[in-house]
Amino acid sequence: MSSEQDRDIIICRCEDITEREVRECIRRHGLTTVDEVRKILRAGMGLCQGKTCSALVRRILAEETGKKAEDIGLPSARQPAKPVEFGIFLQEGDR
Repeated sequence: MSSEQDRDIIICRCEDITEREVRECIRRHGLTTVDEVRKILRAGMGLCQGKTCSALVRRILAEETGKKAEDIGLPSARQPAKPVEFGIFLQEGDR
């Protein structure tokens, strides 16, 4: 387990979530999956869609639950979100 000082490290940069927040949420709610953490904290729901933080959340879940990281499932795959200009949806004569 990491030191108390290290727990203020940002785990999910997109949603600005710290290690401390992830650990407290896991303990408070008895979470066991990355998807559960995602639903409560939004870790993995930012622009990167969990590419940066999912492995870190898995590691923290493993430490908190006493399981191996590979025994904790991967998060559910979601379609990537990408900003799209609204004009794309207009018909040729609508502009």
